[in-house]
Amino acid sequence: MFVVLGATGHIGSVVAETLLNEGHEVTAVMRDTTKAASLKSKGAQIAAIDVGDTPALRAMFRRGRRAFLLNPPAPIDMDTDAEENRTAASIAEAVEGSGLEKVLVESTYGAQPGDAIGDLSVLWNFETSVGSSKSPMAINRGAYYFTNLDMLLDGARDGTITTMFPPDLKIPMVAPCDLGAAAARRLTTGLDDTGIRYVEGPERYSFDDIAIAFANALGHAVTAKTIERADWETSFRGMGFSETAARAYARMTAATVDRLELPQSPSRGSISLQTYISELVGSRVS
Repeated sequence: MFVVLGATGHIGSVVAETLLNEGHEVTAVMRDTTKAASLKSKGAQIAAIDVGDTPALRAMFRRGRRAFLLNPPAPIDMDTDAEENRTAASIAEAVEGSGLEKVLVESTYGAQPGDAIGDLSVLWNFETSVGSSKSPMAINRGAYYFTNLDMLLDGARDGTITTMFPPDLKIPMVAPCDLGAAAARRLTTGLDDTGIRYVEGPERYSFDDIAIAFANALGHAVTAKTIERADWETSFRGMGFSETAARAYARMTAATVDRLELPQSPSRGSISLQTYISELVGSRVS
């Protein structure tokens, strides 16, 4: 049996559905089962477990053979680093002694040790703590999610998108469903398929490219405007982030821009930026 954490999210749902379509037995773990109907109709077993409940999660892992491990994002109005480190530690502790024959950790480009740098340090800690267990561990580090661009649609309709990245800087990006498909494939490979693998889309894109993609989908000109570094924390606060979360996300953005990780031979998904943006615009007709 495959155990899939975050099974109702953008990535976990694809992992679960792909495995189910291949005929595997899947238990979909989620905190809120109100979104479970689709997976249940496809044959998944549903487990309502808070990943912060280490004993319950360990008991579930002991029933499984392999597991997809995704640390859930914390609400942005709280101390996101503290909460996400807490849940990451709980998941890692649950893996220890579970007897799982293989686990796959969903991580991020640029994961690194550090103090309060958002996902970069949280997911580095996650990789490290899960790696201390006896279960063979594969790590998929995913590029910048296309879903981060969803919030730009309203601005694009008015002709301007904003970014904290230099508009002409090409960075690795990926559709979450490509990450889910890559994770499902790797969960079914041999026990010797361990270590870090990078996953991104078919090309690297800049925010100038994103503006062009929105322009193509909307039928009018769109330009990218840079938010100055001194204003990053204020910008995050304006989006509803807590003071500590805004600081961590600003530091994460700075670390990403200043030390952009560009692996030489990543695994590449098939969904292009233009395809994603066109589908986003089409799904939200104003």
